[in-house]
Amino acid sequence: MTSTLTPQSVERAKPARTGAAPRRRTRVLALPEARWATAATVFFLLALPLQLTGAPAWAWGPLYALSYATGGWEPGWEGLKALKERTLDVDLLMVVAALGAASIGQVMDGALLIVIFATSGALEALATARTADSVRGLLDLAPATATRLTPDGGEQTVPVEELAVGDTVLVRPGERVGADGRVLDGASDVDQATITGEPLPAAKEPGDEVFAGTLNGTGALRVRVERDASDSVIARIVRMVEEASETKAPTQLFIEKVEQRYSLGMVAATLAVFLVPLAFGEQLTDALLRAMTFMIVASPCAVVLATMPPLLSAIANAGRHGVLVKSAVVMERLGQVDAVALDKTGTLTEGSPRVTDVRPLPGSGLDEAELLTLAAAAERPSEHPLARAVVDAARERGLDLPGAEDFTSAPGVGVTAVVNGCGVAVGAPARLLDGTGSTVTAVAEELEESGRTAVLVLVDGAPAGLLGIADRLRPDAAATVAALTTLTGTAPVLLTGDNPRAAAHLAAEAGITDVRAGLLPQDKMAAVQELESTGRKVLVVGDGVNDAPALAAAHTGVAMGRAGSDLALETADAVIVRDELAAVPTTVALSRRARRLVVQNLVIAGVFITGLVVWDLAGNLPLPLGVAGHEGSTVLVGLNGLRLLREPAWQRAAAEGTG
Repeated sequence: MTSTLTPQSVERAKPARTGAAPRRRTRVLALPEARWATAATVFFLLALPLQLTGAPAWAWGPLYALSYATGGWEPGWEGLKALKERTLDVDLLMVVAALGAASIGQVMDGALLIVIFATSGALEALATARTADSVRGLLDLAPATATRLTPDGGEQTVPVEELAVGDTVLVRPGERVGADGRVLDGASDVDQATITGEPLPAAKEPGDEVFAGTLNGTGALRVRVERDASDSVIARIVRMVEEASETKAPTQLFIEKVEQRYSLGMVAATLAVFLVPLAFGEQLTDALLRAMTFMIVASPCAVVLATMPPLLSAIANAGRHGVLVKSAVVMERLGQVDAVALDKTGTLTEGSPRVTDVRPLPGSGLDEAELLTLAAAAERPSEHPLARAVVDAARERGLDLPGAEDFTSAPGVGVTAVVNGCGVAVGAPARLLDGTGSTVTAVAEELEESGRTAVLVLVDGAPAGLLGIADRLRPDAAATVAALTTLTGTAPVLLTGDNPRAAAHLAAEAGITDVRAGLLPQDKMAAVQELESTGRKVLVVGDGVNDAPALAAAHTGVAMGRAGSDLALETADAVIVRDELAAVPTTVALSRRARRLVVQNLVIAGVFITGLVVWDLAGNLPLPLGVAGHEGSTVLVGLNGLRLLREPAWQRAAAEGTG
């Protein structure tokens, strides 16, 4: 989860990173896989128009050869190394298939296969590199230096790596906390959305724990260091994401799971079709032609194409509707999920506090508009998220805000100002009332029981009313929860770092009964692993740094794109670009439709391959007819898969998710 305040907070924190290296993203052409794939594509695009326009072979032939060489040497080499270890690798089979196509005159087809295969490898390498970039960039959340207090009362600016357990550091207003520790002195509000996902800054006073990388508010804090930099929560998030990504079970498309055995069988059968008739006296040319025909009609082109077009069409359709699915493997895996874990702030909710209740107290003489006007006028000079929520609520109602004089702000307490000649104080009821006022306490408890943050407004020292502030549930949250329940057969689980009371209230509104609140990033990941240990395939939906370990550990991770952290966006398998939560169940349903089309295509491809192979072995299948049958089946399954490109496919998936 992330707060909408995070981008601004990061900007304010940049001065603290003076001297730090800027975050770098791996450039596409910095990857050798991308350079070779680009070269192969360029040579192919140069050769193709020459061939199609009837140019002599000496003009386009060398260009195709260069395309084969640049795009195929690396997978070919990797395939040979795998063969040395007695494994028939798909890389080698693709190169052999391309060379086989060239040997019977289909030079362009072989080159196209090489280009597609090389491009796929480059995209996979780029995705891996960008994820690593985001993991390394997470460390930039923590400042490079901290102000260490010496025993004689002096100050030293030291690298955070030199801080030791027991040191005392000074965290000034607007700075990021340099180390995990506990507050010794001072009071402030600390934005720790990157760690807990809570939408509002947490009030910190002596005895409270703070985390490295979180942003201090307007007060100064003295903090005793309790963990080394290498063991901070931020550092542990980095390790958890890396370890979860490395240990996550390797995934393959369905057809790739049987491809090894099928390929070995096809190679053995082709040799048998060539050698057995030859041993019984058949002419070399006839035996070779029969074997070549067999290799063509038995090759898994139609089988491979049976899988990719439906999945790629589903990816394209989802992309048109604001869902970025990063690979065909991810699209296939989305349809397998049978359990869902949802983040709260920024996922189920909008991620920013809003005024939900305006409660003038009896005897104050104020109505809702007057109470909100006074509170907003007093809060307008403040940068606190609650203050902005109050001011935004007044503006949404079209209220004219008078000027405020003598504004002061007390961290953890609230603000005071003079508005229209009246002294107005806005803040936490417990701090402003000093434990008095039973009516106010009753209203505040009522608001807090319903998951709101209670804010008291005093006018000339007397309680005038209370405001209830909360993060608002997304309009489509309840419908999404119901749809995911229908698709998976079980209601989603809510995983949040927010307090249990607020989490339970929002979960009840959304229709979720299994609520796990107060979780740190490692707790979220543990909860996902616990679900998966029972055999469930878990879909995690989140948006913040603190969700990244869970996204990496899950069977499939989906990130909300609008306010999502870079790490969450890169770690997730899919991204909801338009931030529409309802797109999640629709994409799952679309994936399941794609999987059904894959099964249909495999049946079609199997029927064609079986028929042509029997004809070639039992009769005399002409080579041109074998090629026509092979290509015809390939085209047929390809066209069948493209049905998911149409708009009705998304609409039917949406209906399936809600049905």
